[in-house]
Amino acid sequence: MQLILVSGLSGSGKSVALNALEDAGYFAVDNLPASLIGALIDSVKDRSDKVAISIDARAGETVATLPDAIERLAASGIDCRVIFLEATVEALARRFSETRRPHPLADRMPGNMIACINEERRMLADIAEIGYRMDTSEVSPNALRGWIKDWLKVDRNRIALAFQSFGFKHGIPIDADLVFDVRFLPNPFYDPLLRPLTGKDMQVKAFLEADLNVAHLIDDISSFLIRWLPSFTLDNRTALTIAIGCTGGQHRSVYVVEELAHRFGPDQQVLIRHRDLFITN
Repeated sequence: MQLILVSGLSGSGKSVALNALEDAGYFAVDNLPASLIGALIDSVKDRSDKVAISIDARAGETVATLPDAIERLAASGIDCRVIFLEATVEALARRFSETRRPHPLADRMPGNMIACINEERRMLADIAEIGYRMDTSEVSPNALRGWIKDWLKVDRNRIALAFQSFGFKHGIPIDADLVFDVRFLPNPFYDPLLRPLTGKDMQVKAFLEADLNVAHLIDDISSFLIRWLPSFTLDNRTALTIAIGCTGGQHRSVYVVEELAHRFGPDQQVLIRHRDLFITN
């Protein structure tokens, strides 16, 4: 039995993630109390060996028992993995405003959306610590579905390196383990011919490859990761998110992420994420 538990903050994209898992062949159940996980598994084990369950603050106080339940499931031989979706307060508040839906904790704190979000983050803190975290603050549903599909291919017995580009003007990813600032590199944005392109385009690549400092920086980041990756592995991590930031997340950070992924791809499990690539504002 392979069990994937999807948790995270309300409005962070759990429904999108659960639908992506269902499309991938998982028997999907939304909003299940943690105390009923065992009963659900027993009831579906003859029909499916892949189950995905979404559990969040709507489960009430039972959500606090989830970490212990996961340990028991693992001890019984079930391959249990946890995805934890999160986003900034601003992004979550904006989504609730757009959908005009109340926050699940609104009955406790009526009229105070920020307090509801912070309380939910506190309630789910222990689950966030054991889950594979994804910051969906500026991520489209289609991009999130792609992230989930890529994550499913990861061998959990080996550490995965998630290289993520982002733009500082949209905020630092809250799921980042390491953050590298590449804003000091030459910026293709100021060339009118390169501005509408991205770090994946040959013209932008040529522009950046012409500056030796770009290559030196990539060498330095690579050397740092090679030096310390064994220590992260010994810490029993299943993934390490390396965030590379430039101003807008379109050119320099995208290029550096692609180059790092190319270097580490032959020997490591690599995931590529471009958080802000299609943000134009």
